[in-house]
Amino acid sequence: MPIEHEAKILDIDPDTIERHILDKGGHKLGERFMRRYVYDITPGADGKWIRLRDNGNRTTLAVKEIIGDAIDGTHEVEVSVDDFAATNSLLEMMGFSAKSYQETKRTSYTLDGAELELDTWPRIPPYLEIEAATKADVIRVAELLGYTEADLTGENTIKIYARHGIDLNTIRELRF
Repeated sequence: MPIEHEAKILDIDPDTIERHILDKGGHKLGERFMRRYVYDITPGADGKWIRLRDNGNRTTLAVKEIIGDAIDGTHEVEVSVDDFAATNSLLEMMGFSAKSYQETKRTSYTLDGAELELDTWPRIPPYLEIEAATKADVIRVAELLGYTEADLTGENTIKIYARHGIDLNTIRELRF
């Protein structure tokens, strides 16, 4: 399974981080509303799941596996699919029942070869995700923005919600 090299900077101010990205030569790609269904592969087993996501431009189906909280701790295989509702129906016919529906807002940027995503989820502060070709590239881009490696986390969204006293696994619908 391919490794994602990504890290998050938590509890950021969206206006401030956008200014930093643009001041460092980054480019804003746009904003979009996203929705996703999350399915357990094995009910009750943490760390590996199916995600069906409509990001406003395309719909994808992915299997994600968390190996650890490091920058290179997430493995993912993702494919494009044509229809969000039909793919959900197909997964249900195959025996997968969505354990949750989630909505987010995302603003995308590029900076020095990296993809930056300013993610806003209901009920928690926004965070910035940096994805690049290597771990070193992720750290380098974070440093361009004034952050150190110690400011980065590879924690998944469930753990980020837990930091705020919210058990994301118990929320069937997460909407704005």
